[in-house]
Amino acid sequence: MRLWIGLHLPRLPLEVFAPSWSTDAGSVVLEQERVLVASTLAQAGGVRTGMRRGGVLMLLPDARLHERAPLLEAEARNAVAMALLQYTPQVAESEESTLLMDVGASLRLFGGVRALCRRVYANVRALGFSASLACAPTARGAWLLARARAGRVLKMASLLRRLDRQALLLAPPARPYASWFDGIGCATLGELRRLPRPGLQRRCGRELLDLVDAAYGLAPELHEWIVPPETFDARLELFDRIDDAELLLEGSKRLLLQLTGWLCARQLAVERITLKLEHERGRVARPPTCVEVALAEPAWRDEHLIRLLRERLAKLALDAPVIGLGLEALQVQPMAPPNASLFPEPGGTEEDRMRMLELLVARLGPDNVLQPLPNADYRPEQANAWVPVQQKVREAARNARMPPDVMSLPRPTWLLAKPIALLMRDHRPFYGSPLKMASTPERIEAGWWNGPQTRDYFIAEGQDHTLYWVYRERLGSDDGEPRWFLHGLFG
Repeated sequence: MRLWIGLHLPRLPLEVFAPSWSTDAGSVVLEQERVLVASTLAQAGGVRTGMRRGGVLMLLPDARLHERAPLLEAEARNAVAMALLQYTPQVAESEESTLLMDVGASLRLFGGVRALCRRVYANVRALGFSASLACAPTARGAWLLARARAGRVLKMASLLRRLDRQALLLAPPARPYASWFDGIGCATLGELRRLPRPGLQRRCGRELLDLVDAAYGLAPELHEWIVPPETFDARLELFDRIDDAELLLEGSKRLLLQLTGWLCARQLAVERITLKLEHERGRVARPPTCVEVALAEPAWRDEHLIRLLRERLAKLALDAPVIGLGLEALQVQPMAPPNASLFPEPGGTEEDRMRMLELLVARLGPDNVLQPLPNADYRPEQANAWVPVQQKVREAARNARMPPDVMSLPRPTWLLAKPIALLMRDHRPFYGSPLKMASTPERIEAGWWNGPQTRDYFIAEGQDHTLYWVYRERLGSDDGEPRWFLHGLFG
């Protein structure tokens, strides 16, 4: 299944200065002395996009004004992309603060498209950024839907209908010709596609048609995938001075998310990491405080690393305020490949066992993978019931116990689904060879309420020393030889 996730970061110029989880202090980002984006508090105070600096200060004298920082935005996009590499190695950066992920091969691993989208969205929020997310069978389709906040589309036919309704000016190559399109009444992508292509190409150039063709799946798409660096060394500038070491955990989580993506992309596991706590610079500069975490076993999941780091920070007393964080992976090794054997290793988890059962059911069919359903009954056919492993069994039935005296008696490894009638030769049961009784009889008389059984069970031995479980029916009269049956085989 071909599927792309488009992740648009609409407030990235603002959130590199004021993350989404920070307190809204009326922040405003300017570009060429005009408002590019404003926080919710600033908008409530009357600040609008395109307003000049003087107008902002007149409405909000205490507003925090920032000049747009393209370098910080590039670093932020790279941090998000690095964290997303844990879901797919095919992550590409697109224009207008959008990332594209080819996740068609990752859906089963992460529980389907909805579960994967929830995880991606949660990771981006944890990094401190707002995002709009969309899915589509084409990369350009996902890019357009993410910027339009148009949701998920899984099938190509649905994508075509959804794209036809989107505004034409979502496509950047169409914006220089906005007045011309408005003059001819063309406002959506669907209306654009109905225009004559030769005339449209002469008027607007080839770039607009290429973008639309790629979005609708009519042209191939080429991407430059993000390549993780050879070594991991990430840094985070804090937005205030932190005096309490435990408060540094949230910032550390952002760096650990990037580390997780880097490890998955490079197929590595980390054995030792160092968190650097950076202090004041300048005349009062001092070397950073290093918090080193050594792992007993290599790991590549952020949950385990977060737990270890939380314990270390809880015991740390800071000598000076912290203004920045850095994280290095000092010692790594190739990630151990998952166990390729069918059966889980000794001491494996319940998840490993269930994964094995699911694989067996998929290969053999649900009617060929069974689980025991014991019943408290002396009759072997009733006591040894089997049902499909996927069938939910009542707890009372699952916990049924045989009577203690029965559990102490020898029972065969294999019980036949249906007893086999044995031949009689020289008044002895015969199965490949004459059978010799090797035990005293065990008498079973039960089932008077739904089909009584009266049998004498023996352990019999053949000439090849194979042990069988046989029984003799106790007939109500002496009008012939008793009938013998084979019911099981001992290992």
